Amino acid sequence: MPYPIEKKLVVAIASSAVFDLTEADSIFQKEGEARYRIYQREHTETPFAKGVAFPFIRRLLNLNQALPDEKPVEVIVLSRNDPESGLRFFASCKHYGLDISRGAFLCGKDPYPYVEAFNASLFLSANEADVRGALDAGMPAGLVLPTRAPDEPDSNELRVAFDFDGVLAGDESEQFFQQNGLDSYHLSEENKADLPLATGPLHKLASKLSHLQQFENEKSKLVPSYRPLLRIAVVTARSAPAHARCVRTLDKWGLSATETFFMGGIEKSRILRVFKPHLFLDDQKTHLESIADEIPCVHIPFGKINRPFSK
Repeated sequence: MPYPIEKKLVVAIASSAVFDLTEADSIFQKEGEARYRIYQREHTETPFAKGVAFPFIRRLLNLNQALPDEKPVEVIVLSRNDPESGLRFFASCKHYGLDISRGAFLCGKDPYPYVEAFNASLFLSANEADVRGALDAGMPAGLVLPTRAPDEPDSNELRVAFDFDGVLAGDESEQFFQQNGLDSYHLSEENKADLPLATGPLHKLASKLSHLQQFENEKSKLVPSYRPLLRIAVVTARSAPAHARCVRTLDKWGLSATETFFMGGIEKSRILRVFKPHLFLDDQKTHLESIADEIPCVHIPFGKINRPFSK
């Protein structure tokens, strides 16, 4: 009987996002592919150091232990590496207790065409060309940025923070703001407050996380000792009166957030330092640069603002 991947919340991840491959990559760059393969084979049992997305992936997979009857999460590796390097990747997963057993090693080929085949709601990679290729093909993807944020080994709570426009929603309103200014933007959004926005690249991911959050809340009512692990935040530059369209759009989609922040021009980093997400996803790098060294951040290079010269 086929494995029911359609029923899972699937995250596809490049090996360079979950682990730090800097040392191995330097061998490839300096000594070539043949020496790189030998190096990986010689170090199969040497675990990679933790990468940018490791805290997020560990906690995401932990939801399967918290919800053992459902096991709602699947993490798939999509790698440009060769299968020999895959041996070291899976050995590193075993070392850290990451339940990752499926994926593809493509020997230099583009991995993003397989995002949809694995039913992934997100593809995380440190390769910008792969991320842009996925988004151009209509697939959900994000570029992980370098960070020195430590993992919290004794905590299983998973905190995820999303920007709204250009991430959960499309960039229609952002384009209007860029072209017409703040006053016209607020008037337009107030007039369209009851008109839901189109979905953005990570709508499917947020929808599946929201479903899991609701499931956890129901379980905590039935089992008082159960403490929900998942917290979802929306951190948006919107403020009143533009907040209403955001709230009503989320409601129309059936999405819920643990916390919602309407920043209105205040730096998002002020909130993120308090919420401390294990992943913050935003379409504007300027919102990430001041906090990326402290918080694992993902740039979603979606929409007109990330391709100013495209039609």
